[in-house]
Amino acid sequence: MNSRALARAILVGGAVGGALDLAFAFTFAAANGAAPERVLRIIASGALGEPAFHDVTWAPALGLACHFLLSWLWAGLFAALAVRVRGCVAHPLVAGAIFGFGVFFAMRLVVLPLSAFPRPVRFPPLATALDLGSHMLLFGMPIAWWIARALRPRASG
Repeated sequence: MNSRALARAILVGGAVGGALDLAFAFTFAAANGAAPERVLRIIASGALGEPAFHDVTWAPALGLACHFLLSWLWAGLFAALAVRVRGCVAHPLVAGAIFGFGVFFAMRLVVLPLSAFPRPVRFPPLATALDLGSHMLLFGMPIAWWIARALRPRASG
């Protein structure tokens, strides 16, 4: 295993998955009349609580940083799993979808409740279905694809 290639895959996969997930969030928010800044403030509220919405001018930048930090941490976790579970490399799209499913529920049921997020976690049907699909297709699959690509044995010749 080439550790440099794996580190690059974690960075690129996490960045691509994070960017696609954020693009979905911005699009969904826009369809509901909210600006991207609002999405970033919601993310920042996990660290700052309610002040992220009113009192902290740099909250959107913090939200962006937190979003990508979490994306890279999740990508690192997937890489650690993929090193041990070869099916993640053999079937990265299936593994990525399953991983995205797990990330969605881990964020909603563990991370948000343990953070300073100031609102109750809810599961409205349409938003939940769309966000779950986003985590599976736009977040988990790109991460899995990049990680699997880095872990696949290269043919020598």
